[in-house]
Amino acid sequence: MASIFKRGGSKNRGGAYTIQFIDHTAKRVTKSSGTTDRAAALRIAAKLETDAALLRSGVIDHKQEAFSHEGQRPFSEHLTSYRHKLEAAQRSHTHITETIITIEKLATACDYKLLSDINADRLNAYAAKLRTDGRSARTIQKHLAAVKSFTRWLVETRKIPFDPLASIKKPNPKTDRRHERRMLLPAEWTWLRASILGGGKVRDGMTAAERVALYGVGIVTGLRSNELRSLTRSSLHLDGPQPFIVCAAANTKNKKSAKQFLPQDIAQELRGLTADLAPRRPVFPMPHPTDVARMLRADVVDARAAWIDDASDAPEEHERRIKTDFLVAENHTGQKLDFHSLRHTTGSWLALQGCNVKTIQSIMRHSSAILTLDLYSHLLPGQEADSIARLPSLQTAPERLKPPGQAPCAANALHTGCESGESASTACDSMQEGPETAATPIPLVSPGNRSNPASIQTWDENGAAGTRTQNQRIMSLRHKGLRRFCSIVKCSL
Repeated sequence: MASIFKRGGSKNRGGAYTIQFIDHTAKRVTKSSGTTDRAAALRIAAKLETDAALLRSGVIDHKQEAFSHEGQRPFSEHLTSYRHKLEAAQRSHTHITETIITIEKLATACDYKLLSDINADRLNAYAAKLRTDGRSARTIQKHLAAVKSFTRWLVETRKIPFDPLASIKKPNPKTDRRHERRMLLPAEWTWLRASILGGGKVRDGMTAAERVALYGVGIVTGLRSNELRSLTRSSLHLDGPQPFIVCAAANTKNKKSAKQFLPQDIAQELRGLTADLAPRRPVFPMPHPTDVARMLRADVVDARAAWIDDASDAPEEHERRIKTDFLVAENHTGQKLDFHSLRHTTGSWLALQGCNVKTIQSIMRHSSAILTLDLYSHLLPGQEADSIARLPSLQTAPERLKPPGQAPCAANALHTGCESGESASTACDSMQEGPETAATPIPLVSPGNRSNPASIQTWDENGAAGTRTQNQRIMSLRHKGLRRFCSIVKCSL
């Protein structure tokens, strides 16, 4: 029987009653009643004891009871458990922090205090408010994706019976893209490289040679900023006929090791740059992540100034260069240049070279070819027309062994003499000869493989090598039928 008491004896006269009872698993449970009223505490204890008895007898479904119990736990407790799940999955610290903060902001705005409070209507109202406040579709998608991943985890761990946000649809970020990156043109890279090496400046703790190598490796490999930052001297394999870089799985976005090949000129620069480095030393002493893009844009500004100054002796060309988008941080279409633009440059240059989509996907390490096509298909103009033009013609005449109008040899399917150019009459004559007059056995070509010499078999009255029956009477009848058929064909010719 359930019992109630107050902890602390006489010192806790005004405290809440504590309840002890035996649950449905035969374990003694102690919990606070939450009330100082004795009668109310007795009723609560009786209710707990009755529910335990109903669960033991199967009257109440213990799964539904578990869902009810989880639903009464504070939202923050479940969010802490979800953080532990992300940490166990070895997600990056940045991703975990941003995800948890996003869900906390959303829960506060939607007044989600318990799991039972989660519903689609409040979330739709929150998304509509974000859109009204001028937030981009990509930002709204990020918020919805974070909380939807949380509710899916709740279903997987059987904390809730179904996903209450399954009906929520995320907006398409393509319809309202606020930040579009642009690539570096090959001509822009040549000026950028020459400007950095010619200026010889040390910027953000990196020498000119280090920055040129950093940007060059970023373009030819497509590695992201953090992936480049993680490279050490032992990550470089520059001595073989085909140099390459290996980025450890712990440092890549998809948590898979990346092997990216290098052209010989970039490999030669890296050999000189890392000759004195210890195996575990970073290849690139990059600045803080928030300063990397600023460093690149500062180098681009210097390169543009050098390019414009190069035409100072030609007034018209000088004026034209000032008005162009060559080596600008943001072009007239609003496309911006940041450090991730180097990775975008990788895929763009591969697409402009006409590389296969699967090859671009492999180098860029995209999860699907659809993503690759969405990003770079606009750089492949005329590919559809060229592909159709390469299809075989539908009006090509068939290849004939004999000129049109000449009757084919009827014995061609059986007699090898017709295939070797022997006339039809000669072939049929040789088949008309009986076994008594034939000098040699008549060779037959197996219909299944006429071109294979090993399939050519001999047949005479005394044997039926390779045939489907050894009955000589049946073979004799088939031989007579063949002779009659050939005689008819000879007469028709």
